[in-house]
Amino acid sequence: MLVKRKSSITGKVTEMDLPITQSQLEQYELGNELIQDVFPELTPPQREFIKTGVSESEWNNLFRFK
Repeated sequence: MLVKRKSSITGKVTEMDLPITQSQLEQYELGNELIQDVFPELTPPQREFIKTGVSESEWNNLFRFK
């Protein structure tokens, strides 16, 4: 499923193709369950994208150690 989110850090809108269903997304958006319980098959960066809109590459660019 193609999920579109706006980054809570940069405001940039991006999309990610995730192996989830519309039903799972709706279940999470109700706010009654933990994200890891609704999407156990996703990686932590994928769950972070759903939650905050921040992609893994965005995190890597923001917190790059020099």
